[in-house]
This record gives sequence, structure tokens and C-alpha cells, in this order.
Amino acid sequence: HGPFFSINCAAISPELAESELFGYESGAFTGARGSKKGLLELAEGGSILLNEIGELSPALQSKLLTFLDTRQFTRVGGVKMRSVNARLIAATNQNLEQEVKLSRFRKDLFYRLAVVSIEVPPLRERTEDIALLVPQLLRSLAQQIGTDRVPAVSPDALKALESYRWPGNVRELR
Repeated sequence: HGPFFSINCAAISPELAESELFGYESGAFTGARGSKKGLLELAEGGSILLNEIGELSPALQSKLLTFLDTRQFTRVGGVKMRSVNARLIAATNQNLEQEVKLSRFRKDLFYRLAVVSIEVPPLRERTEDIALLVPQLLRSLAQQIGTDRVPAVSPDALKALESYRWPGNVRELR
């Protein structure tokens, strides 16, 4: 029932990721004229989605692990511990178990995150979903471009879509 925030860990530079997640205090770095709450603090009582979590730097993985263990953190440049009650959801297209074996992702963080895992198979392994996804995607795209007319897909076109391998998954289908 609380707020929901999402951050794409692959789209934000490692230098900014810590201040985006944990916030910062005035003077923490050049240009930090005031303090700023990070997404974790803003998500108090709600949820935060860390998309592409496998892209986090080792230092940030460590700080995130400490937060998950204690529900506390300090802002960048801060000294005061802050407590936050927020649900953390992590997503990735990487095989984190393999990343752990290759020492590119912390094993202890992996096990803290893997409390409930949901693996979504690639679209090529669930082609029966295409018939459900296509109308939904077309409605969404029609709404985005501002038309009431949603194009229909012929049975032959649907069969062609179902026979394709979809290396780009649902994003490619869209």
C-alpha cells in the first residue's frame, strides 16, 4: 500500500548509483548543496524494484547487503544511521548463480535476494503467450499514439509470430 519506486541499475553510472539509492548529505560531493533522500528512503512503507541488479558494483552490493541485514544505512557523506522499512524486489536478465561462480556477484547478497525467486522463461519457450500478448501490446501502442483503432492480427500473422525465435524476448515482440 506504500510508494513504489524503480531504478534500472544498468542505466545509472556506478558513481551515481549509491547516491540514488541511499541519498546524500550536503557537501558529500561537488554540487551537493543540500541533502537528498535516496530511493530506499523514499520507498518507506512501500517497495523498490532494483532492475538489472547484477550490474551493481561490488561496493554497492556490499552496502545493499548491509541494508538488507539491518534495514539501516547512512547517506553518502552522512554519519547518521537511517532506518527504512521497504520491500526490495530485484530483477535481472543475468544468471546470478553463474555470476556468483564467476565472482562477479556476491554470494551472500544472492542468497539474501533469492528468498522468493520467479523465473520467467523466454518468449521462445512460451509461444502460447504470444496470442495473449499481441492484442494487449497493440492496445497499449494504440493508446500511446492516440488512436482508438486497435489493429487486428490475422491468424497467419499470429502463426508467423509464434514460429519466430524471439531473441529479444517480449521487448522485441513489442
